[in-house]
Amino acid sequence: MTPLRRMRLYQLASQALPIGGYSHSHGLEAAIEAGVVSDEGTLAAWLADLLQFSVGSYEAPLVVLLCAAWEAPDAARIAALNAEFLATRETAELRAATVQMGWSLRLLLAQLPDIPPATLAVLAGISEPVLPCAWAAATAAWGIGADESLLAWLWSWAENQVLVALKAVPLGQSAGQRVLGAVAPRIAACVQAAVAAPRTGDVPRRRSNFSPALAILASRHETQYSRLFRS
Repeated sequence: MTPLRRMRLYQLASQALPIGGYSHSHGLEAAIEAGVVSDEGTLAAWLADLLQFSVGSYEAPLVVLLCAAWEAPDAARIAALNAEFLATRETAELRAATVQMGWSLRLLLAQLPDIPPATLAVLAGISEPVLPCAWAAATAAWGIGADESLLAWLWSWAENQVLVALKAVPLGQSAGQRVLGAVAPRIAACVQAAVAAPRTGDVPRRRSNFSPALAILASRHETQYSRLFRS
């Protein structure tokens, strides 16, 4: 990867990206309220479980497939994968989060000088672009491979979760960095498995986000009395 492409990827993965990611906990705040996550160890376990049963087993392979669809490009395939991801959001807040951030990223990409008009046109044709779809559109437009795109996606997700915990548990900065260090090998393994899955024909088995406890917690967040985050 060239230095410029690497900087584009850093820009996309930054928590400073103006798409509203800081306002969402993706169910973690409800887990903190319920006592599921209460310290450094339980936060590390939360991230490990999500990588195994939800984010890693469903979102990761989907991002790889979206990257391939954007590289093709295959507008019909892109729209189908976007609709599939939207259908898997099990609560109103989780659905609203990915649509809000996807819409915001689409708007941001339209303001940048190096996104091809054809990419923007395909995105504009999707009424509710989800965040993974807009993310894959950006990395494909910048010539970033699926493996690097997914690595940055998962790191950005993990960093978001740690920042949520720092505010809501709360945890110290050093504890947060230890958790990120502990989850890094799991993220690397997840990327390797997700990138290999389409080539081995093992995509259907790997694309699963059956995690009812997460869905229940995320649903409870909708009526949580006191909260900092939108999801």
